[in-house]
Amino acid sequence: MYLQEHKLNNKTALVTGAGKGIGKACAIALAEAGADLILVSRTQKDLSTVQKTIRKLKRKCTSVICDVSNYDETKKLFSQIKKLDVLVNNAGTNIPENFVKIKKKDMDYVVDLNLKAAFHIAQLSARIMQKAKNRKKIGGSIINMSSQLGHVGAPNRSVYSMTKFGIEGLTKGMALDLARNNIRVNTVCPTYVETPMVKRFFKDKKFKSTVLQNIPLGRFATVSDVATAVVFLASNASSMVTGSSLMVDGGWTAK
Repeated sequence: MYLQEHKLNNKTALVTGAGKGIGKACAIALAEAGADLILVSRTQKDLSTVQKTIRKLKRKCTSVICDVSNYDETKKLFSQIKKLDVLVNNAGTNIPENFVKIKKKDMDYVVDLNLKAAFHIAQLSARIMQKAKNRKKIGGSIINMSSQLGHVGAPNRSVYSMTKFGIEGLTKGMALDLARNNIRVNTVCPTYVETPMVKRFFKDKKFKSTVLQNIPLGRFATVSDVATAVVFLASNASSMVTGSSLMVDGGWTAK
């Protein structure tokens, strides 16, 4: 038999930014693959909706309100977690602006969430994963949500690109440090995905048209496209994949 297992039975996965968009889709997809979930977001209403869906799939699911850019809150969250096999480090944001007009407070906000918080969450997750006595046998997976803009630049996206290029470098360093524990670390790099945040940007029809013209496959990504890639990297199907970037960009970066 050559097909590696995609199932995630007996695995516990934590997803940040799990209340909506890509995070919500990843959480549900992981549950569909058999994982139990820990959902993290700042909004209880969103978490409750996702939690109900996952429990209908007969999977265990807990939800925690946490501002992951607040280190004290994040540390408290992880002090309560005893078992963890998969992390989807997804929480993030973007404030598009021309480079010379970027305000310090906006730059700090994006860097604090996209890069610093992602670092802390990954480190705290890895420490929990390492504690499992059978970790080398069962493995672990950390999936940092990156972007095509972690590989190329774009107008009005310099701070966002800075954080995502940083995530790519962090991922490679983590992969080398955690390989001895059989904890794999990779990124998923979507193009523009039709999420509530991106739909706000697409109110600018000219911008929407320009983006579409840059995607050779001729369509925007769906949350399912991203979630499917995440499940692959979470499962044994990718057991020899670490320190890599899985592009879900419709060919944008191939040009």
